[in-house]
Amino acid sequence: MKKRTNIVLILLSTFFLTACCGDKSKENQEVMNVKIEKTWEEQLDEVLPLLGHRNWILVVDKAFPLQSAAGMTYINTNGELLDVLGKVTGKIKSATHVAGIYYTDAELGYISEEMVSGINTFKKNLQQTLAGNNVQTLNHNDVFKRLDDASKLFNVVVLKTEQVLPYTSVFIELDCGYWSADNEAKLRDLMK
Repeated sequence: MKKRTNIVLILLSTFFLTACCGDKSKENQEVMNVKIEKTWEEQLDEVLPLLGHRNWILVVDKAFPLQSAAGMTYINTNGELLDVLGKVTGKIKSATHVAGIYYTDAELGYISEEMVSGINTFKKNLQQTLAGNNVQTLNHNDVFKRLDDASKLFNVVVLKTEQVLPYTSVFIELDCGYWSADNEAKLRDLMK
């Protein structure tokens, strides 16, 4: 009899727990103190309003190193580089406070299809993804020097992707979205 009563109590407890918490929505998980993983897009949406002039967002290949600089935040997207980059450029374009200056590795321009299968398709798709943006090329090591300097004072958000083609990372330096470099130069001339 005791066994039957215990089984009934366990079943009733399970029923009430699943009735109260059976819905695995984020709200119920938060109430239950379960850690909820946010998507990379949700994480970027949270941090983008905090970023501004001189911050960086990097959309990088899988081999991009984990650096020890305190100002660097890494987010693993588990996504394809061009898909992630397309979404990031859209988020930057729709932001009112920042604009992007996009840098690609100069080395990418010298890699041929004979050297790396699929690189020409990637380059063509990259050009389409970045069309209409301010895009510049830099040697890979020069980008790292800039990032090293920037991360000492400013935050750098690194979005790691599943890309396994060399020199395909894209580095985005954020600039002010509502004040142009020309306006800044005019202002500085007036202040002389």
